[in-house]
Amino acid sequence: MRLLAIITALLSAQPILTHAASIPPSSELERREPRREKKKQKGMPKYFHEPGGSDLGNHYDSRFEHGIQDYADKKITQLLMLRAYLTFFHDNHIETWLAHGTLLGWWWNGKMLPWDWDIDTQVSGSTLAYLGQHWNFTKYDYTSNDDPPVRKTYLLDVNPASVERERGNGLNIIDARWIDVANGLYIDITGLSETHPDDQPGVWSCKNYHRYKTIDLYPMRETLYEGVPAKVPYAYDRILTQEYHEKALVLTEYEGHRWDPITKEWMKKSDDELAVERKEKEAAKKEKQEKEKAEKDRKKDEERKKKEEEDKKKNQEEQKKKDEDLRKKVEAQRQEKLAKEQQQTEPKEDEKKSEVQKTEGSPSPPLVDDKPSEGQRDEKLRDQGDGAAATAQRLKRRSEVLGLEQETSGLQHLRRR
Repeated sequence: MRLLAIITALLSAQPILTHAASIPPSSELERREPRREKKKQKGMPKYFHEPGGSDLGNHYDSRFEHGIQDYADKKITQLLMLRAYLTFFHDNHIETWLAHGTLLGWWWNGKMLPWDWDIDTQVSGSTLAYLGQHWNFTKYDYTSNDDPPVRKTYLLDVNPASVERERGNGLNIIDARWIDVANGLYIDITGLSETHPDDQPGVWSCKNYHRYKTIDLYPMRETLYEGVPAKVPYAYDRILTQEYHEKALVLTEYEGHRWDPITKEWMKKSDDELAVERKEKEAAKKEKQEKEKAEKDRKKDEERKKKEEEDKKKNQEEQKKKDEDLRKKVEAQRQEKLAKEQQQTEPKEDEKKSEVQKTEGSPSPPLVDDKPSEGQRDEKLRDQGDGAAATAQRLKRRSEVLGLEQETSGLQHLRRR
């Protein structure tokens, strides 16, 4: 269905001013840079092509580019192109408004930023579909009000992939272009649509993920831009700060230009000023590099000292561990020695214990009553009497033996004399 809609839109497009059938479509042109094989991606192939090779080369359409213009020619070309675009849309009652850097230039002084190679405008999704059905691939002849007047021809080319309102493969985020057929410079036209009205009602987005609320866009403010009628979003200040931050609204030096508050113009700096500025930037860069190097060296030195401290602490802990291990080893040896000595003394003690155990283990006399009977007392007295007589007899014999030994010893002594 989408392919059928594209074909229908292309077939129904009728040039209302000058027929442009002789202009080859972008997809049939050979790019000036070598073709590179690309992986096949889902979705439509890229429609608009740029010669590339540099940042400035990306701001020309490959079909009409004949080299990059200098600063002065580019400024005049963009001025005439923008006036022709706004005049065409105004005269034909087609709504369009300024966007991105073009809107920022309007905020400063109602003019284009002189260093900006981009001119950006936006339309609603319904307007984009209307352009594709009624104004696609037509040329517009424009005559300026200058003295002498300047005549230019522009092409309105609507991307067939503009019917796709999601980003898709990212190759066709630009929905249409207003192209100067003499040199290839162009104005980018992007459509805004409520792509998710159920989940995000009142949120308009383009294929490059710029999102806006309805209350920020409408009602549009009518104004002048480069001397011709134009429109800007209602909450332009909020849109600009969200996209570029507040710095873009106060910075007075940028891209080799200086803001002159008296003439309210961005003035290009002279070559001498730019040379001084380059030297200042180089000096500042060098100073920054030296500071970074000094900071790096300082951190490196701190890391070295920290490592030394860590190594010292580690060595101390290792030495402490070694000392502890040595102490434990000496203690273990001492305990081992004591154990050996104890093992050597244990057999003697075991022998003593065994003798004691033998003695203790011999049968003990039977227990008798502590109170003997009368007959037992008489028998015990007789035994004691017999024992006493035997003891007296033994003592007597012993004394006789001792006396004989003394006499013998005395005789031997006399003989020696």
